[in-house]
Amino acid sequence: MDDDKSADQHVIAAAHHLVKALKARTSLSNEVRRTLADLDTHLAAMNEAKEYETTSLREIEGRLKSAQAKIMTLHSNCLKIWDAGPSELHEYLRNVEEIRTIIESLENMVPNKNRKQNRLANQAHSVLQMAMVRLQEEVINILAQSRQCYGHEYVSFHSCEEIVVDEESIVSIDDDSIEGTSCMESTSRAESEECVMDLVHPGVVCHIKSIADLMFASHYDKEFCQVFIRFWKDAFNEYLRLLCMQNISIEDVLRMEWTCLNCRIKKWCKATKSVIAFYLPSQKNLFDQILGEFGSVSSTCFIEASNDAMLCLLNFGQAVAIGPLRPERLFCLLDMYDLLRGLCQEVDALFCENHGDFIKMEHHELLRNLGDSAKAIFLGLGNRIASNTSTTPFQGGGVHPLTKYVINYFMLLSEYCDTLRLLVVENSGGIVDALNRLDISSEFSCPLTLHLQSVASMLESNLDKRSNLYKDDSLKHIFLMNNIHYMVQKIKNSKIRTCFSDEWIKKHIVKYVQHEKSYQRITWIPILSLITGYEKSGKAVLKERCRNFSIALEEVYKNQTGWTIPDIELREDLKISTALKVVHAYRPFVGQVKKSLSDKHIKYTEDDLEKYLLDFFQGSAKSLNHHWRKR
Repeated sequence: MDDDKSADQHVIAAAHHLVKALKARTSLSNEVRRTLADLDTHLAAMNEAKEYETTSLREIEGRLKSAQAKIMTLHSNCLKIWDAGPSELHEYLRNVEEIRTIIESLENMVPNKNRKQNRLANQAHSVLQMAMVRLQEEVINILAQSRQCYGHEYVSFHSCEEIVVDEESIVSIDDDSIEGTSCMESTSRAESEECVMDLVHPGVVCHIKSIADLMFASHYDKEFCQVFIRFWKDAFNEYLRLLCMQNISIEDVLRMEWTCLNCRIKKWCKATKSVIAFYLPSQKNLFDQILGEFGSVSSTCFIEASNDAMLCLLNFGQAVAIGPLRPERLFCLLDMYDLLRGLCQEVDALFCENHGDFIKMEHHELLRNLGDSAKAIFLGLGNRIASNTSTTPFQGGGVHPLTKYVINYFMLLSEYCDTLRLLVVENSGGIVDALNRLDISSEFSCPLTLHLQSVASMLESNLDKRSNLYKDDSLKHIFLMNNIHYMVQKIKNSKIRTCFSDEWIKKHIVKYVQHEKSYQRITWIPILSLITGYEKSGKAVLKERCRNFSIALEEVYKNQTGWTIPDIELREDLKISTALKVVHAYRPFVGQVKKSLSDKHIKYTEDDLEKYLLDFFQGSAKSLNHHWRKR
C-alpha cells in the first residue's frame, strides 16, 4: 500500500478477514450468521467507498494541477489578462470556475482526517483567493478601457439662454445709481424624459457580468462590489469636474461675491440636470445589468456609488437657499426650484429603495427651502420698494432707476408665472389685506395677480413721494408722466399683461395723459397769458409783453431743454402738441405787434419759436441767449 492508503483501510481489511473466518465456523446460530453477513456487506461497502475516495482525490488533484498551471501561465504571460483579449479572459474564468468547482467537491466529501483532502482544499482556496484578487484588478482595467466619456454634448437643455427684456439693465434697488446685475439669464425648465446612454462599451458588459457571477458564486461578492463602487464613485466625481462642479463648503458659498455665485448657480443647474436626467439613470442601468439578478445588491451599490456626489450637489443648493434674501437672487432660486421640481420623479425612481431615502429626503428638503426663500424674496419686494427713499430729486425727470428695476423685474417674472402662483397661493390672505390698504379690488384675481398689482401700487406711491422733491411743479408732472408711461408701455407689450388687465392699462394711460396736460397747463398758460388779451393794449404794453414773453421763453427753454423724456414717441408728441398751442397763440400776437411796433421789438419769430420748442426734453440744458447772439 502506498502513502495514500489510510490506516482506516487496513482496519477495514483486517475486519473483513475476521468476519470471513467467523462465518466459516459451523457452530454459529442463524442469528449470528445473519449479523456477520450484514457486517461483511457493510465492510465491503466501506472499502469500496474508500477506494472511490482515493480515486476521486487523484482525479481532483489532477484537475487542480491543470487549472492552476493554466491560471499561473496566464498570470505570467499577461500583465492584465483583458489586454490579451476576451478569449484569454474567458479561458481564465473557465479555469477559475474549475477551481471553485473543485473546492465544492472537496467540501462535499465526508470530513475525515485525510491529510491529502485537506492539503488539496487549502491549495485550491489559495489559488482561488489569488485569482479573486486578480479579477478585481481586471474589473477596474476593463471598466477603465471601455468607459464612454460623455460631456456637455449630452446636456440637452440651455440653462444660460438669455431672456432679453430691455435694452437697459435691471438696476440696483439699494440706491439711485444704475448698476447692472448679473441675473439677466434664466434656466430653462426641467424636462421629464430620461436619456440613458452606455457608460461602458456594450460589448464588455457580458464579460464584467461573468466576472461578477464568478466572484459572487465564490463568495467574493463584497470584494467585487467594493472595486465596482470605488470605480464609479471616482467616475462620478470626474463627471462633475467635467461639468465644472467643485466641492465647495457652505461657508465658502455664503461668502462668495454675487457675480461669481450667479455663474456657479448656472453651472450647478446644468450639472444637476445632466446628473439626474442622464448620468445616474445610465449608471443605474449598468448596475442593474451587472448585479440585477442579486436582488437588492444592485440598488445598494448604486446608491453607495452616487451618494457622495449627490450630496455635494444638494449641499451647494442648500447653501444658496439659506443665503441673503436679496431680489437679484430670486430668478436663480426659481430656476433651481423649477429644475428640482421637474426632477422629483426621476430622483424618487433612482433612490426608491429604503437605503436611498436619505437622498430623496435631502432633495425634497432642498426643494422646500428654495421655494421658501424665493417666496420670501418675491413677497418682500413691495416692502423693499416702500423703504427705498431719497432726499434729492432725480435729475432731469426721466424714468427713475427704481421704475426700471421693478418693471424689468416684472418682465423676468413673467417667465415664472406658473411657479410663482404655486408658491404664493398660501399667502393669498396677506396679499388681499395689502391690496385693501391700497384700495385695489381683489375680486376675481389670483394671488399672483394681486401681489404684482400691489407691488405696482407701491411703486406708484414711491414715485409720488419722489415727485414732491421737485421745486418745479412742471418737472414733477414730467417725472410722473415719464415713469407711468414707462410702466404702461412695458406691461402692455409683455406676457405679464395678463396679470394687470386692460382696465389697469386704460387707467394708467389716463394717468400719464393727465400729467402731460398738467405740465402744459402749469408751464404754458402763464406764458401764453402774456400774449393774449392784447387787443386794446397800447404800444407801451405791447413792448412790455414782448419783453416779458421773451424772458419767460428763455427761462423755460433753459430749464426744459435739460429735462428728459426718454421715450421718443412720447417726447415728439408732447413737443408737437406744445408747439401747435404756443405758435398758434404767438402768431396773431406777432401780427398785432407788427402793426404798432417795429420788428426790433420781436426778439423771436414764429419759425424761431417752433424750432426752439423742438429742443425741449433732450436732457442737455441750452440757452436762447446763445442763439440770439449768433443772429
